[in-house]
Amino acid sequence: MSADAETDTDALADVLSPPMRADARRNREQILRAAREVFADQGPDAPLDEIARRAGVGIATLYRRFPHRADLHRGVAIEVLTALVEAASRAAAEEGDPCLALRRFMHAALDLKIGSVMLALLGRFTVDEILDSVPGDAVDPIDAMLLRAQAQGLVRSDVVFGDITLMIIRLTRPLPGGGRFAPDDALAHRQLDVYIDGLRPTGSPRPTAPLGGPAVDAEAFKRIRERVIDDAHETHDVREARGAHDARDTHSGPA
Repeated sequence: MSADAETDTDALADVLSPPMRADARRNREQILRAAREVFADQGPDAPLDEIARRAGVGIATLYRRFPHRADLHRGVAIEVLTALVEAASRAAAEEGDPCLALRRFMHAALDLKIGSVMLALLGRFTVDEILDSVPGDAVDPIDAMLLRAQAQGLVRSDVVFGDITLMIIRLTRPLPGGGRFAPDDALAHRQLDVYIDGLRPTGSPRPTAPLGGPAVDAEAFKRIRERVIDDAHETHDVREARGAHDARDTHSGPA
């Protein structure tokens, strides 16, 4: 089947009778998830074709769900913040140990890439446009988990709300080179565990489980540094070549 035929099939599936509603809902979720990843890696002006490809849908389906790029920007922001509220509420409700609840929430928030996604979309919508569409606010359950953990002596008393949320934002910013460093996500989870361990009060028992994720020792760091610098240099050369080519085309217009 050709790409055009697949696109037409996807678009048709979205307007069929009620039995297809579950498929349409799944398509929307896949588009938002793919857009979140692409915006985090490439910014809010990333090609919509790439988002459709990663979502496994035709471009016509994407446009049917999100007629304008701004609709997709708002959809991603609402989806991320809604998932954040749900993650905080579930962790608080299902974990008896508030320290484990905080850990569970922070790792879930890390997977949402909230720092890279939301910062990439800043300026594309107003606060009211987004928060009015999100069911609840993650601030309250997060703060409640922190206060419970401190009351039980599980987290040092001078830790405040921003030490939880702002660290998640920092850790969800990609390393230089973006998607070129495949273990980036796993490394962020490892570093989050190191940080969470540092929230414990002085003298408290240390974790016995080994750290997960890639262990970037000095030699591994040198290899990553070399690859990142080489990739950045190559990207710079490509951009300069394109700029020079565009400049020549501008100056050598029709005689």
